Amino acid sequence: MSDNPPVDEQLLFIVDTPIGFQVQTTVSYWELITTIKHPIMEGRLEDVKETLTHPNIIHLSKSDSQVYLFYRADGDRRWVCAVTKRLNGNGFLITAYRTSAIKEGEKIWPK
Repeated sequence: MSDNPPVDEQLLFIVDTPIGFQVQTTVSYWELITTIKHPIMEGRLEDVKETLTHPNIIHLSKSDSQVYLFYRADGDRRWVCAVTKRLNGNGFLITAYRTSAIKEGEKIWPK
């Protein structure tokens, strides 16, 4: 029996955010994002990690106080948005996409 988790549960990354919690995702979940949810994000893993660690803006979701939207500039009037959820102090990636608009919600970074 192997000590390693099944391939579909292997961590792809864990990064520190500037607002005091870590965000993680698995190999299989990143594959879901890049093949089903937002194929445009294929090959953009480093951009997502950079968005989480060095965002330009972070908003708290209007509909869920545990969901944070991290934005980082990505070209002219475009943003990479990494959406995370924080439960019991642990953060995980919900999705990531490119957008031309920052969603409404309380701006929590920078203060």
